[in-house]
This record gives sequence, C-alpha cells and structure tokens, in this order.
Amino acid sequence: MKKLTYTLIMLGFMTLNSQAQTIGGPCEGCEALLEYGNKHLTAVDTLPEFETAQPQMVVTGTVFQSDVKTPAAGVIVYAYHTNRDGIYPTKGNEKGWARRHGYIRGWTKTGEDGRYTFYTFRPETYPSRSEPAHVHLTIKEPNKQEYWIDSILFEGDPLITEKVRKSKGNRCGSGIIELQQKDGYLIANRDIYLGLNIPNYH
Repeated sequence: MKKLTYTLIMLGFMTLNSQAQTIGGPCEGCEALLEYGNKHLTAVDTLPEFETAQPQMVVTGTVFQSDVKTPAAGVIVYAYHTNRDGIYPTKGNEKGWARRHGYIRGWTKTGEDGRYTFYTFRPETYPSRSEPAHVHLTIKEPNKQEYWIDSILFEGDPLITEKVRKSKGNRCGSGIIELQQKDGYLIANRDIYLGLNIPNYH
C-alpha cells in the first residue's frame, strides 16, 4: 500500500513538473495560434485592412531549425497587431482570443524553404504610449506546443529606449528590425531561429 501511495505521489509530481516545463514558459493567449479553424494555411497570408490602411507593410522572413542554417518546414506563424489607432479592433462577434487580439491577425505555415509572409500595414502604438508599436508573433513547430517569440519592433521608434532593448530576450532572434522600402511597401524582415533563447526547449 505504501509503495502504491508513493508511486501515485511521484506520478502526480511528474505531471506537475511536466506542466511547469512548458516550452517558452507561461504564455497567456498562445493558444490563439490554434484558432485558424478550417483555414488552409500557406506560406502567405493577407491580414484584414491591408488594402485600405496605410502605410502598407510586408512582414516576412525565414524560419530556421535550431542549427540556425537549415530552413524549417511545417512551422505555423501567428501574427496580430493593433490598427492605426493603436487598438485591437473587434466587430462584436468574435470568439475565443479574437475578443482580445482583435481581427487584424493571420496565420502562415512554412514550406520547404522556411519562408513566411504577411501582407498587412504598420501598427500604431497604444493610445497610452506605454509600449513601442509592435507585431505579436507566436509559433508552433511540428510535434511541439506553441510558444511566443520576441515581437517585431521598429528601429527609430522613440519609445524603444535602452531599457526596452535590454528587456528583450531575443527569443528566436531579435525582433527589433530596420524597415526597408520596396515597391511602395515597408518591408519588415524578421528571421526566426527555432529554440534560440527559449526556456525549456528540447
């Protein structure tokens, strides 16, 4: 009986420990990545209001495996951000995490070349100006749970202070990027290195 009790206690401890070893640590809202429903995911997605909001922006890059050189296929990249008023807009009929993330969001899935691309527009900072303007990114590798990586920030944003720079963990690489101009679009190139600086990554 004592042996059985000890075994049950150990199993419970292992379960709790396993839950504590979440890849990337706690992540409120990471499960929003799974809310694409029946949408067929490809390497390219166009976010709502791309055609009407200015300035138009293309978020793109390559997802690399943990060796930092081999392109990673089958990785889902989820992106969402504020509108030009600095809020996450909703239409009132949202479900799940869309009620907080708003409807300006999208999903891509990398092919053999590891590439992903979102056609969108440059977001604005929150009305409170408490944080620099940013694009949230969450990823999911095959056979792994989803986890968040450093958001995209834009060089030149006056809200990117030294304190902000030092607070970043460079999760899957640095998210602070220099926007480029090409064919009338702002280009935000954000390469992703799987597992880099991600806690509990195995």
